[in-house]
Amino acid sequence: MKKIQMVDLKGQYNDIKDVVNPSIQEVIENTAFINGPKVHDFQKNLEQYLGVKHVIPCANGTDALQIAMMGLGLKPGDEVITADFTFAATVEVIALLQLTPVLVDVNEDDFNINIEAIKRAITPKTKAIVPVHLFGQCANMEAVMAIAKEHNLFVIEDNAQAIGANYTYKNGEKVKAGTIGHVGATSFFPSKNLGCYGDGGAIFTNDDDLAHTIRGIVNHGMYERYHHDVVGVNSRLDSIQAAVLDAKLPLLDTYNKARQTAARKYNAAFKDQDGIIIPKTVGGCDGVCDTCDCHVFHQYTLRIHGVDRDALVQHLNEKGIPCGVYYPIPLHKQKAYEDERYNEEDFEVTNTLVKDVISLPMHTELDDEQIEYITTTITNFING
Repeated sequence: MKKIQMVDLKGQYNDIKDVVNPSIQEVIENTAFINGPKVHDFQKNLEQYLGVKHVIPCANGTDALQIAMMGLGLKPGDEVITADFTFAATVEVIALLQLTPVLVDVNEDDFNINIEAIKRAITPKTKAIVPVHLFGQCANMEAVMAIAKEHNLFVIEDNAQAIGANYTYKNGEKVKAGTIGHVGATSFFPSKNLGCYGDGGAIFTNDDDLAHTIRGIVNHGMYERYHHDVVGVNSRLDSIQAAVLDAKLPLLDTYNKARQTAARKYNAAFKDQDGIIIPKTVGGCDGVCDTCDCHVFHQYTLRIHGVDRDALVQHLNEKGIPCGVYYPIPLHKQKAYEDERYNEEDFEVTNTLVKDVISLPMHTELDDEQIEYITTTITNFING
């Protein structure tokens, strides 16, 4: 059996190096390292894939979130509602811009931001909502957008973990994750479903004026060289990373299908196991149907209930099986984001999840032998 990796970037590279290597070499030979043709090619191809009017590449996913908020003109003291159960980058940029983060609880089934908690958190100072499409599927965007419309709020989608996922409206219409709100942001960190070989990110919007503002912000506030019309930052996707991403973009759906296939096999092994709660999907199919497109399984995350999760983590490590706990500490308990406004009873689900969750290896190169070894090791541990 091959060594099990949490993310097998080397295996993925070996399959596509005949495409990726010439693309990188082309950038090196033409020396257009910043805003070169490869960046523009990738931008246009990603716009077409997502069905969105504007993609603005940038240096990383955290910058993408920050620039999106800058583009919307949010001011210090404005309140921004987001999920308590997510990676710190989401709240980090809110604090960096001197906005006021307002953390709320998530759903027990899909781990995404809770709609009723959003409603309770709205005040006259609220200006935006940041739903995080956690682990590979969308938050309830139809409900989020309805709340935003009612209260005249902006919606910034944190799509770092769900690129390629579809969101299905109640009327059956499907749209790509990250293209529903006023603006979306994503990361191309190497381990993402669409990842580069360094750092990278992008911002999505259908708003022409907002896109124009953001294009200036990412490049020092310039639309014409040495003319700084807005306050900007230095956040550009370099051409080599764009070349890698453009080579991988046509394979994104194939990659996501491989992840979904692996998730179905995990689910089949765990579905009747006491002590394990398998991932739920917004489509209600638990990811086991062959046509599931709502969850792209950036992470395959179980809940371990009534079992010592940390002992299981140690056992897996001893057996050569990498795993992760995403996330072990709620944001509202992080030293940087503690606030006396928060009451523990408002975070009942998050406080439970941080004790229960465990993420298993999930990538495009997982094979049946590895999955069987992983699942058998876990079930044997739970069954004693």
